[in-house]
Amino acid sequence: MNVWFVLLNILVFLVLIGVLFHMQRKNVSFSKRVFAALGLGIVFGLGLQWVYEAGDENVTQSIEWFNIVGTGYIKLLQMIVMPLVFVSILSAFSKLKRSSNLGKISVLIIGLLVGTTAVAAAVGIATTAAFDLEAIQIDQGNAEAARGVQLEERAAALEGQSYPQKILELLPQNPFLDLTGERATSTIAVVIFAAFIGIAYLGVQRKEPEAAEFFKKIVDSIYAVVMRIVTLVLRLTPFGVLAIMARTVALSDFDAIMKLGEFVGASYVALIIMFLIHLILLTLTGLNPVTYVKKVLPVLAFAFTSRSSAGTLPLNIQTQKNKLGVSEGIANFSGSFGLSIGQNGCAGVYPAMLAVMIAPTVGMNPFTPTFIFTLIAIVAISSFGVAGVGGGATFAAILVLSAMDLPVALAGLLISIEPLIDMGRTAVNVSGAMTSGIITSKVTGELDTETYNKEMIEAEA
Repeated sequence: MNVWFVLLNILVFLVLIGVLFHMQRKNVSFSKRVFAALGLGIVFGLGLQWVYEAGDENVTQSIEWFNIVGTGYIKLLQMIVMPLVFVSILSAFSKLKRSSNLGKISVLIIGLLVGTTAVAAAVGIATTAAFDLEAIQIDQGNAEAARGVQLEERAAALEGQSYPQKILELLPQNPFLDLTGERATSTIAVVIFAAFIGIAYLGVQRKEPEAAEFFKKIVDSIYAVVMRIVTLVLRLTPFGVLAIMARTVALSDFDAIMKLGEFVGASYVALIIMFLIHLILLTLTGLNPVTYVKKVLPVLAFAFTSRSSAGTLPLNIQTQKNKLGVSEGIANFSGSFGLSIGQNGCAGVYPAMLAVMIAPTVGMNPFTPTFIFTLIAIVAISSFGVAGVGGGATFAAILVLSAMDLPVALAGLLISIEPLIDMGRTAVNVSGAMTSGIITSKVTGELDTETYNKEMIEAEA
C-alpha cells in the first residue's frame, strides 16, 4: 500500500464533497444534488477501477475512509428507522380522518403490497423463461460454493418451523427487543405493536376523550421531534450517495458482471416491467404516471444506491406527504408496512426467478401450471416479514426455495452480481410501497390531487 496514493484518493473524494456542499450553499435543488452525487460517484468509482488493479490495497484502504461518510450515513438512517416506524404508525391512528376507514386502509395497503408481489413473481417467471435462464449455465467457484454453504446453514435454522410457526414469529413477544431490530421479523413486529396501541387509543378516544387528547399531544410532539431528526439526517443524502456509489463501482467485479450479463439483464428487464406495472396502476386510478416518476426519482435514486428499503423510509414518507398529496396517516402506514410486507423486488421477482432457474437441476419442469401457481402462491405468502435491510432478498429466497423443495445452496451462484441486482430490487420495493400509499389514498378519497399534480417547487431537504 502506498500512503500517498491513499491520501490522493481521499483528497479527490473531499473535493467532490466540497462540490456538493457548494451546490447546497447555492440553493441547488435537492433532487439535482442527489443526481449530481450519483453521477460523480459513478465517475469517481470508474476512475479508481481504471487507475488501480482489481483488489488493489490502495483502493480498499481508501474505501475504508469513504465509508465514514457512506456507511456512517446509512447507520444514521438505520438509527431512526425503528423509532420512525413506531411513531409513524401511532401518528397514523391519531391522524385518521375517519376511524371507520382503518380496516379499509389496512386491507387496501396490504392487499396492494401482496397482490403486486404475486404479479412480480409472475413477471419473474415469464422473464426467466424468455431469457431461457438455468442455474446449470453458471460456473461455481470458491466464493459461490462458500455462499451456498452459508445459505444451507441459514435454511437449516428455518426448516424446523411450519408455516403457522413462521406466522407466530411475526408477533411481538417482547416489543422492546424488537425495537432494537434484533430479529429478522422485528420491523413487522413493531408495526403490530404500534397498531395495538393505536387501536387502544381509538377505544379510549370514544370513552375518555380528554385522556385520548392528552395522549395524542404526546404522540404529535414525539413525531415532530423524530421528523426533525429525519430532516437533519436527510440533508446528508447527497454526500452519502456519493460515497456509497463510489464504493459500489470501485469494488464491482466487472469481469463477473460481463460473464453473468444475461442474468443481470434479465433481472433488470423484470424489475423495469414491474415498475411499469406500478405506473399502469396509477394511470388506472386517474393519476398522471409522469408526475409520479418526476417526484419519486430522488427517493428511488437513494434506494438504488443504499440498497436499503428501511433506510429509504424517511424519504419515502416525506415524499408521499409533501409531493404526492398522500394523507399523513396513509403515508405512514404504507411506508412502514412496505418495509416487511410484499416487497416486489426482493420478495417477488428475485425468488421466483431463482426457483425457475434452479428447478431443472432437480428434474422439475418449472413451466407446468401446477409449479407456476404453487410458486406464485408461496411467494405471496412468504412476502410477509421480509426484512427491509440488506439480506431481505436472501431471506425470501430461502423461504421460497425451501417451500418448493429446491436446493437452497444454488442461490449462492449469483453472489458476484448480487449487489448490482439488489440495487434495482430495492428501488422497485420502495416504488411498490409508495404506489400502494397513493392508490389507497385515492380510493379512500384522502388524496390531495392538487398537491399531486402541482409542479415541483423544491424546498431544502
